[in-house]
Amino acid sequence: MSSWGRFGPLSATRRRVPRRTVLRYALISLALLIVLANVLGERSVANDAEPAGPLPGSALDALGRLPVASAGPGAGYARTAFGTAWTDADGDGCDARDDALSRDLANATYSPHGVPCQVRTGTFVDPYTGEALAYHRGTAAGDDVAVDHVVALLEAWRTGARAWDDATRERFANDPLNLLPAADAATRAKGARDAASWLPPDHASRCPYVARRIAVKTDYGLAVTPEESDAMTAVLRDCPAEPLPVG
Repeated sequence: MSSWGRFGPLSATRRRVPRRTVLRYALISLALLIVLANVLGERSVANDAEPAGPLPGSALDALGRLPVASAGPGAGYARTAFGTAWTDADGDGCDARDDALSRDLANATYSPHGVPCQVRTGTFVDPYTGEALAYHRGTAAGDDVAVDHVVALLEAWRTGARAWDDATRERFANDPLNLLPAADAATRAKGARDAASWLPPDHASRCPYVARRIAVKTDYGLAVTPEESDAMTAVLRDCPAEPLPVG
């Protein structure tokens, strides 16, 4: 027999839902709301925990403080504007080239003829190609190794060094922070290019290379071009905590 309401028979879909079913649906809804609140809370905490900017002391942090400007002309540049090559800037009796070789070469041997600090042989991992290289002064193995200015002198001239005094330019050319023994072929390919137009072919070498360039430019107040700033930022995305090197 059908149930009748005020306006006729009641359909099955309009019958009263049992209280137990209503309670069950209410509890399920409450549980879902609790889960959703927890997820949103965790995301909020994670967002709050993210650093507001680059880590202090990182290359990325220092990059953000470098002046950004287009490179100036190379007119007026000469190697002699940066003084005598390979001076003994730190007064230790060794010239800057041999200081760099002595710092970076493993198993270094020195001249037996009383020449202070003159590195004769050694091995090292090339900071541009990642290859293991041997150095032997006065041979083809010696000719295949150069001591490179990480920030080339011409590049420095175009980004601020033109305005320096002679003493500052000579100090820059012999600063160990700006000197790296490297494969001669790689240093020739690099030339006076900045990081926007040349990076080490070994990808694992790019973060420390860019960090060293930033350290040099920070110490001397040299500018980066907008393109170089973008290129450096792109490299440092893979290593945001890369520290600035010293010496």
